[in-house]
Amino acid sequence: MNEVELREQIKSIMVENLMLKITPAEIGDDQPLFGPGSLGLDSVDALQLVVALDKNFGLKIPDAAKAKETLQNVSSMAKAVLAKQATG
Repeated sequence: MNEVELREQIKSIMVENLMLKITPAEIGDDQPLFGPGSLGLDSVDALQLVVALDKNFGLKIPDAAKAKETLQNVSSMAKAVLAKQATG
């Protein structure tokens, strides 16, 4: 799976798991997920994303610092998944 396909899959997972009222196509690759000008996700959404990334891609996010780095946007999540797949 290439990075573009992976980003699309992550967006679909987000819409499905977080019950967002938008389509995957409406989520920008570099759009912030939290804070001002973002999708408006909260800490519960963050936890659901961590679980979904582990379930779908085997990506473990061990602590808050790693979560903050990984869950910035769709691109950062895709990069983390690709890096995990590269290391096995």
